Amino acid sequence: MIPVRYKNSFPSSEIIDNPLDYEDGNGVSSKERKGHMLWKKVKYQLVEYHSLPWYLRDNEFIHGYYRAEWPLKQVLLSIFKIHNETLNVWTSSKVQDGYKASLLSMEFLSTLSGNIMERLTNCLIDRFTRMYHVVDDSVLQQGVKDDVSNMIAPLMFHPITRWPFFLFLGGAMFCLLASSTCHLLSCHSERMSYIVHRIDYAGIAALIATSFYPPVYYSFMCNPFFCNLYLGFITLLGIATIVFSLLPVFQRPELRGFRAGLFFGMGMSGVAPILHKLILYKDQPEALQTTGYEILMGILYGLGALIYATRIPERWKPGKFDIAGHSHQLFHILVVAGAYTHYQAGLVYLRWRDLHGC
Repeated sequence: MIPVRYKNSFPSSEIIDNPLDYEDGNGVSSKERKGHMLWKKVKYQLVEYHSLPWYLRDNEFIHGYYRAEWPLKQVLLSIFKIHNETLNVWTSSKVQDGYKASLLSMEFLSTLSGNIMERLTNCLIDRFTRMYHVVDDSVLQQGVKDDVSNMIAPLMFHPITRWPFFLFLGGAMFCLLASSTCHLLSCHSERMSYIVHRIDYAGIAALIATSFYPPVYYSFMCNPFFCNLYLGFITLLGIATIVFSLLPVFQRPELRGFRAGLFFGMGMSGVAPILHKLILYKDQPEALQTTGYEILMGILYGLGALIYATRIPERWKPGKFDIAGHSHQLFHILVVAGAYTHYQAGLVYLRWRDLHGC
């Protein structure tokens, strides 16, 4: 069937909807065939904002290049076409691949650490034996083992647990996957739009919540009470945010600023554990370095939320940023930059606790 907004474009919508019901002895008339071919040609074209159904009207400053109520097959294929969601889909999906590669490489290094000392010891013994023509290498072997053990024993024998860092990477990948899925599929139908937007909001809450786990766990691993207190609080706050985002009213365009403020406030709740960390470890250079990363992350996230809420720059020049450069794309870039900054802070935490423990 032809959507109501397109019916005025055709001389007879009934003919186009049922082209085989109007035959004149020899089959479909030429006029009917032309109408049907015209409908097939335009029904997957991009439309303007005023032609959208109400549930797709989110940003009136983006005037064109919208997909509206396309079949699922065409929606999936549109990932390779140019429209106003193309960059949103691809920026999220490509960065997600980068986080996945980081996670797999860290898992590989974790499994490798179990036998790396043995391989390193054997290699050094073999090189010294050949270089100095040692016949009895028992003394040399023991000496090399002792030296290698003293150098890398903290890393090989007692590596700090990685699950908080892996949880952050998983939250980041889920957020980016949810975002790509939402931007790709939301134009299919009202029901699909409702579902994928709920998943998108859940992904944002998951990213913010899991971002707390590495700094809180590694900062307070020697203080179980505060560690459990901060982790429990952010977990409950994340769950509450996800539950609240399931309400249909949460998706209304006029609540854009409220959504941004809610997620920003959720992120600002991390100020307390950061200040607490500085009080406990003010003499540790790692504490200061990670705090610098976390301040930069907060600035990037906050700037992204501000741009998302104010819809800058398309507010200044409506219709000029329909395909590239509009606020949601800038929001994606800033969120990815903030997550990468937090990733770097997480590596500092791992090195710190691997070498020094509590």
